[in-house]
Formats: sequence, structure tokens, C-alpha cells
Amino acid sequence: MLHIGVAAHSSGSDAERAWRFVSALPGGVRVLLGGYWGVMRDVAEAARRRGLTVVFFLPVDPPAEVPDDELFVRVDTGLDLRGRSVALVRSSDALAVLGGEVGTVVEAFLAYSYGKPVAVLRGTGLSSDALERAFPRGFDGRGSAPVVYVDTPEELAARVVELAASRRGRR
Repeated sequence: MLHIGVAAHSSGSDAERAWRFVSALPGGVRVLLGGYWGVMRDVAEAARRRGLTVVFFLPVDPPAEVPDDELFVRVDTGLDLRGRSVALVRSSDALAVLGGEVGTVVEAFLAYSYGKPVAVLRGTGLSSDALERAFPRGFDGRGSAPVVYVDTPEELAARVVELAASRRGRR
């Protein structure tokens, strides 16, 4: 079973983008999130509608309420926001960047630093859009993991699953 980490904005909402991404995922993947706020909540609710398991890596502060649902697995990490991000990306086979600010960008860099492939959605209007301008050929010269940029949530889902499956095959 593939574990697809999702880095997404913790405030606001974009239920359409979340639904388009989640609906393009194959059945049987697990979606990993860092909380139940903002676009992460939209992703969780879309996954629940699809019948996909969602694993939440929750920080100690701010406290997070996650609905009691058999598809929602709550991991109370006891860590701050940045520490919980380490647990999230280390548990993922690949990371999908659905758009966000500094926390999302940090998760993208963390994933890469741990050798986890990263797929980034362009055109979200958020700070993560600057990643491609700053790092068009990957995050550094080492090539620790693939970094790809895509134009649609559907393409994001397809590429992150492809990258995760490829990484799983190399282990």
C-alpha cells in the first residue's frame, strides 16, 4: 500500500482542488496529512468520501480536533508543527504539494532531504508556487529525490503515485 503525504495550506479552503486531487488517486492508497485545518481538511473530507484511509500526524500545539471516523487514523505525535512534519514525510513514500506557505515549503524540502520524491502543483497563488522559479531542476545538485512540477490536481495525483510506486520498487 502506498503512503501519499500531502502538504497543503493550513488555512482557507479549496475543496474543488482537494476533490480533483483525491478523486484522481487510485483506490487503496493511504493519505497522510499534518492536521485537520484549511486545505488539509478539504483533502481529508474528499478522501473520506472516496473511502480512503487518512492518517493524521498531529502536532501538540495547536491542538487538533479530528472527527471520529473509522477511515481517520489519529497519531498524536507530541511534537511541535515542524517536528510533526518530519514524522509525516518520513512515513510517506512521496509527497504531493497541493499549495501552501512556509510549512508546506518546509515539508517539500524535508521530503527531498529524506530521499522522498516531491510533486508540486503550479499556479495555486501561494508561496509554494515560487519553488519552481527558485529550483527549476530540483532542490539542489545532489539529486536526492525527483522533484517534478505539474499543472493540474489530477496530474499531481498521477505523478505522485508514479513516483511513490517507483520509490517502493527500489527499496
